[in-house]
Parts: sequence; C-alpha cells; structure tokens
Amino acid sequence: MGRGRLEAFSDAVIAIALTIMVLELHVPQGAEWSALRPLVPSLLTYLLSFVFLGIYWNNHHHMLHATRTVNGAILWANLHLLFWLSLVPFVTGWMAENHFAPVPTAAYGVVLLFAAIAYTLLQGTIVRHHGPASVLKSAVGDDLKAKASLAAYVAAIPLAFVDRWISMGLYVLVAVIWLVPDRRIERQLERAPD
Repeated sequence: MGRGRLEAFSDAVIAIALTIMVLELHVPQGAEWSALRPLVPSLLTYLLSFVFLGIYWNNHHHMLHATRTVNGAILWANLHLLFWLSLVPFVTGWMAENHFAPVPTAAYGVVLLFAAIAYTLLQGTIVRHHGPASVLKSAVGDDLKAKASLAAYVAAIPLAFVDRWISMGLYVLVAVIWLVPDRRIERQLERAPD
C-alpha cells in the first residue's frame, strides 16, 4: 500500500487537534492589555502544545518520506500515535484551566510520554517493514534524542507533584531539543538511490 492516505489522514487529525486547541482559547473580557492577564496560562499552554503538535507533524512528514509502502501494522501503529496526539487539546485545556496544578501537569506529561512511545513504536514498525538497511533506520540510528525525551517525560511526571515548574521546564526542554532542525532523514534521502 502507498503512504498517501496515511499521511493525509494524519495531517487532518493533527490539524483538527490544533483547531480544537485554538477554539478553547477564550476572548478576553475587556479591551485593555490587562484583560489578557487571566489568559496567560491558557496562552502559554496553547503555545507549548502547538509547538509539540508542530514537531510531531514535521517529524511524521519526514518519517513518511523515508517510507515507500505501508502495511496493516504501520496503519495501526499510526492510529496509536494519533490517539495520543488527539488527547493533547484535552490535557492542554485541563492544565491551563487549573493554572498548572500538579495532577493536570502530570497528566500532560503522561500524554506526551505515550505520544513519544507511540511515535517510537511507529518508527520501529516502519523500520521492520523496510528492513534494517532502510533509509529510516540509517537516519535515526540509536535515536538518542528520542531516548532523552522519554527520560525527560518519565522524570517530569512525578516531579509535577514536587514542583510543577520543574515539570514544565522539562517539557519545554524537550520541545527545544526537537525544535532544532533534525536533518537526519533529509540527509539519508539525499544519499539514497531512487
């Protein structure tokens, strides 16, 4: 099977998640700058979640460019990832509404952790389908960035109950790590014969 429908469906789910998040932002009561002050938690969580969804969309796009065909296992692994990404608007809103309280902040980390695990499983499923000499396997190698991200999420979840700002700092750190353009797949695709 070709990858076109999988890519289009994934793009649509991520776009819907982004749309849901922006629709959850409330219009301020008043026309002064001070009217935005109560919305700061919502705006900050929206920004962070927008960045995370953008990172997933970008990396998913690159990963699928290194994928010639898909099979049923890849389709299910992709749905698993989309399930976790579809929960991002919920935990974003919950965390914002409760001003980064420990439980919603930890729940945000749980969703990010399981989305990262799902992405890793999808990547592994694609590598198994295309073989250990595939472009994707050559590009990601041991994927230290993914392992560091998983470790940060695992640490951030219980730390939300110690100091929520440490958890938030770890979430931001992961986003910053992935914001740096990752050209591994692009480089491998440039080297690979058609």
